[in-house]
Parts: sequence; C-alpha cells; structure tokens
Amino acid sequence: MQRIICAFLTSFLCLTPVMADEVRPKIGLALSGGGAKGSAHVAVLKVLEEHRIPVDYIAGTSIGAYVGGMYALGYSAKEIEEIMLGENWNDGYSDTIPRQALSYREKQHRDRFNIPINMGYGDGEVKMPNGLLRGQTMSTLLQRSTDLVKQFGHFDELAIPYRAVATDLETSLPVVMNKGSIVKAMQASASVPGALQAAEYEGKIVVDGGIANNMPVDVVKNMGADIVIAVDIGSSLVKRDELGSTIAVLNQLSTMLTNASTVRQKALLTDADILIRPDVGAMSTTDFSVMPAAYAEGKAAALAQIDKLKALSASQPSYDSYIAHRNKASEQWVDEINSPIVAIKFNNDANVSETLLRETLGIVEGDVVNSAQLEAALAELYSLDKFERVNAEFIDTAEGRVLTVETKAKSWGPNYFQLGFSWEDDFSLDSYVSLDVAYTMTNLTQLGGEWRNELRLGYEKFLSSEFYQPLDIEQRFYSRIQLSYEKKDWNIYDDNSRVLFLEQTNFRGDLGLGYNFIKEGIIELGITGEQGKLENELFVESPDYDSVGGYLKFGFDNLDSISFPTSGNRFSLNIYYRHENSPQLGLIEPSTDSLQIEADWRGALNLGNHAIVGKASFATVDKDSGASVHVSELGGFLNLSGYRKDALVGPHKVFGAVVYQYDLGRDALGMTDYPLYLGTSLEAGNIWDYRDSVDIDDLIFGGSLYLGTDTSAGPVALGYGWTDDGEYTIFLFVGKNW
Repeated sequence: MQRIICAFLTSFLCLTPVMADEVRPKIGLALSGGGAKGSAHVAVLKVLEEHRIPVDYIAGTSIGAYVGGMYALGYSAKEIEEIMLGENWNDGYSDTIPRQALSYREKQHRDRFNIPINMGYGDGEVKMPNGLLRGQTMSTLLQRSTDLVKQFGHFDELAIPYRAVATDLETSLPVVMNKGSIVKAMQASASVPGALQAAEYEGKIVVDGGIANNMPVDVVKNMGADIVIAVDIGSSLVKRDELGSTIAVLNQLSTMLTNASTVRQKALLTDADILIRPDVGAMSTTDFSVMPAAYAEGKAAALAQIDKLKALSASQPSYDSYIAHRNKASEQWVDEINSPIVAIKFNNDANVSETLLRETLGIVEGDVVNSAQLEAALAELYSLDKFERVNAEFIDTAEGRVLTVETKAKSWGPNYFQLGFSWEDDFSLDSYVSLDVAYTMTNLTQLGGEWRNELRLGYEKFLSSEFYQPLDIEQRFYSRIQLSYEKKDWNIYDDNSRVLFLEQTNFRGDLGLGYNFIKEGIIELGITGEQGKLENELFVESPDYDSVGGYLKFGFDNLDSISFPTSGNRFSLNIYYRHENSPQLGLIEPSTDSLQIEADWRGALNLGNHAIVGKASFATVDKDSGASVHVSELGGFLNLSGYRKDALVGPHKVFGAVVYQYDLGRDALGMTDYPLYLGTSLEAGNIWDYRDSVDIDDLIFGGSLYLGTDTSAGPVALGYGWTDDGEYTIFLFVGKNW
C-alpha cells in the first residue's frame, strides 16, 4: 500500500505542471516598433520573467520584431539586455566599406572620388538604390545577435511561436512573416522606407511594418492567444513650434501613419488584455543613447500594471515546465550550430566567378564555423565592392550544415558613376577647386573587364580612358591600357609669391601587365609614351617634348584613412626609364635617356586616442643633359605646410614629416559619429631644379597646427603652417588632400 501511495504521489507531481499548462490561458505578446526605444521591450520581458508570466506566442514590428525574435529563439530577457545594450547600433546605419578592407586599386579610386554616391546606368536609364543604406551592416549586426541559427520551415518551430510584421510596398497591406530566415524577417520588418533598402519576402517587396501594423495585436490573437500583453513604444506627435523644418514635417507624417495603425490595434484589445505604454513618446527613435532611459521607462510602465500581470503568473512547477520546454526547443539549433559544414552553395546573381567567391570567403567544407568567423568571411566578400548585399544562411541536415551564400549584384549597375570634390584655400586670391567624375562600365568580358573614363575639372584638367582586364578567374593578374590628356600649371614662387607661370599640356599612353600579389599590394610592368608642350607668354615658340620608355610600379596600402590615418602603411615606388626629347627655354635638347624614381611612404601608429603619423617622399630624375618636364611638388597641408599648395616645383625632391594627432572629439567631447583631430607636425624638405645643386643644408624646416575631421565625404581641416625661412599660411581644405 505504501508503494502504491508513493507511486500515486509521484505521478501526481509529474502531471501537475502539465495540468496547470492545460488550464491556464495562452498569453500572447505584441511588441510595437519604436527604434532605439526598443530596450523598453526588454525591461517588460524581465518583469514578466520575475513574476513567472509565460509567453506562448509573440509577434513584433520593427524593433519589436528583433526583441521578439530573440526571445522566441530562447534567449532570456537578461541575455537580450546584454546583447542589445552591448551592441553599437549606430554601426548598422553605415554600409561604407572600411578603407583598409578595400583592394589596392579600389583604395586609389576612393581617395580620388570621395563623394559617397550610389548611382549608375543600365537598361537605358540612370539608376539609384531604393534606400540610402543597403542594409549590409545591419544584417551583420542582427546575425551576430541571433548567432548562426538555421532557416526555419516555420517559425512555430521556435521555442516560442513567432511572427514578424512588414508592409507590402505595393499594396500597403501588412505582411506576416512566419518562416525562413529569422534575420531576414527581423530586418525586413525594420526596413524604414527611403533609409534602408526594401526587402523581399515570398515575391513581395516589403518595408517597415509600422506603416501597416505597428503593434500586431491581431497577429497574436490569430496565433491562438487568449490574453494579449501589448507594449506600445511608438512616438508622440510633436507640437506646432517643433515643425519648422522639412525633416520635422516628414517625421510627423511618419508618426501619424504608425500611430494610426496602433490605434486600430488598440481597438482590438479587450478588458482581459493588458496594454503597457512606457513614457518614451518624446524619445528619439534613431539616437541609441536613449536605450538605458527607455529601459527604465519600460520597467516602470510594466510595474504600473503589476496587479493585472500577477493574475497571469504561473505556479512555480508550471513555470519551470514552461522554461524546460523552451530550453529543450532552443537546444536543438544551438547544438546544430556546432556541426561541421558539409556543403557550400552560392546563390550568386553578380558577374563574379564562384572560384573567386570561394577563395575570398575562406571557408571550406568540414569547417565548424562560429559567428565571428562567418562575419569576417562575409566582410571579405563584401569588401570586393561588387555586391549590393552579401548574406549567408544555414540549412541543417543529418550529415551536417549546408551553408548558402547569397551575393546580390548592385541594383544600380552594371555601369557606375563616381564623384570627387576638393577645395583648398590659403586665404589669398587663389583657391584650388577640383571636381572629378568617373564612369565605369563593368562586366564587359567573362573575366570581369572594365572600361573606366575619368574627367577632372578645376585648377587641373585631366581626361583619361582605361581598359582594365583581369587575366585569370581569381583576378590576381591583369592587363591595362590607358590613354590620358592632362593640362596643368607650374607656378614658380619666390617668397611665396608667384614669379613665373608655365602651362603644361601632356598626352600619354600606358600599357601594363600587373600582379595583385596580395589584396593590399600590386606590382606592374609596362611601356609608356607621351607627347606634350610647355607654354608661357615669354616663349617665342612653345617647346614641344616627347618620350617613350618603360616603367615599374610597386604599391602597398593598408592605411585606414588617406588624410588622417591612425593605423597602417602606404608605400609606392615608381621607376620610369625613358628615351626623350626635352625642352630647355624654348629649345629642344638632343635625344637623351632619363631615369625617374619616385618613392612615397605614409604610416601611422595608434596609441588609443593618440596617433603618430610619419611621412616621407623622394623623387629624382637622372638625365644626361637638359631640364626635365617630369617634376614633383611641395607646398600645402602637411606637405611643407608654410608654403602655398605646390609652391615648390622641380625634378628633385626630399621631404619628411612627423605628425601627432589627438582625437579630441572622441576622448574629450564625447563625439561618436566623426572624430575631431587636434594635430601638429614637424616637417622638412625642399625641391631642386638640378641634381648637382641638391644640398642637405638647403632643407627647409617647418610645421603646422590644425583641427580636422574625417567624414564619409572626405576630410576637412583648418590650420596654420610655417617654415624657418619666414613663410607661413593659413589653410582650409574640404574634400580630398594627400
């Protein structure tokens, strides 16, 4: 009898959680959109956990889809809090590839074409993306949060059945996403129209769900919820005196749309449901510094409803059973994450070979990949700068994981425009303005041939046409042919005042074979020829010149910034051997041979918010007789700063500088978007017309003091430079300067 009683009690205790689950109402959680205020959702979840309130269904919009998706995967409120508040969400709003991640060739292009535009031409029309951002960095951030979970056949497979809500851009109707990639579902639900590119879901073009359904009460009710806990973190309408700008009006219209959808959802709530409205209406949706404050308001709002919430508390055994079920469900895909990759598939709609994709990805079958490794691999692919988006998804099989890499071609291609701008002023009568335009036609051959045309207007005129042809699938070897026309001034200065003006016109052709020996470096051999003339009102006859010869180029570049570097090195060496006819005061010298050498180095060492930058350059022309038309310049910011831009001109140059940079903005002023550098330099150098006159005793010493910043559109700096021979300048530049 005693054994029977014990067996009965044991069975009763085991069944108690199940019986409790069967009789308690099913609770659904509806989380609204609200951007940076989404931390309030996490605080509500934490209050629910502290009072043993289970969530059986969850649906969210925008940031609510993110928090809800994380909770549905099995993360606890505390884990979501640590992940969410530990992320730099501002990084998700920039898709710019870091300079140091680009190839050597692409670095040189970005340095010249510094205005960040995505504009191209194809199918007979000018094209632009349908959002300011591609969403690549945001996708990376979301994937880092969720870890490398698989694609789900249905979101009911999650630890908590889950839905994410988006808006059909074509019909304005809500789209309830219930399967596939949870990362894509989260991102599609938060794709703010115009800011982030629209996403695709089952043939529909979808954007942020706040327009159609910002607080999906109806969705969780349709999933089976008996009681809905709805959390509204939407924005409040602003008063008339705050509507003085176009952006403010647009924000107000957006708030009206989302609030209207929220009002419709609130009408579906019954007396049994619970509405939690944190006091976050006036907080910014895009300033993620409000997250701690929003979290506090979320907690306060939940505790204000604590009496109603406590009525939904489960018994300890029932809640333990609920948690055990969630943990068991999530353990399945957590374990699968540690399985090896058995196959890699590419869903590639860009004209890039799979061989190059595999080599760049660096992941092979048999690898067990963690989140950091996949993130780095996808970043390498994206840094090829040939794709609009790069994504990866997993499908788990009995044998292991199948990795599918999706590379989406740029929608504004296949031909692209680039723009560059610079303005330098020394507060004299002269300003140096330059506008650069490039148009590149891509995918002209099976191996990715490009036809690139460049135009520069301003104080220098330049026109160039180049055909660049990779010679192998991996694009290690290449050939190129370039024809160019250049017209520029030689301003000869004495005491920083112009005393002679020369105008040089030059036609040039290069044919080269190159090798990208690493991503950051090239070696190129080729032949070159040129024809030109010098003009000045003093010349009776403008001297013509011509030359033909060969060249060797070596380049390495892993600097993080061309103007204000904090790490990396950039080194270039150009050697030209020419047979030339050169002018000398209007007369043509007999044919002669020349050897020109140009070397340039820039490097930086990072010391926290401090950086030490070094610069050195050398140029010379070894020629049998006569002057050379192949010259170098000194003068301008950090280039013998006391002199005006290119004030010293000649074939023989020596220059060196040591620069100290302090990131005043990030260290002392709390700036996060852009640095603000306070810098000073010590410089020495000079230029000589003839090799025999080169004398180290003639070096000019100087320095500078400046304030500058590095933006996505290039550097901006204001400073003062001086030299030991009494020259000085106040300089301002915007755009590019190197």
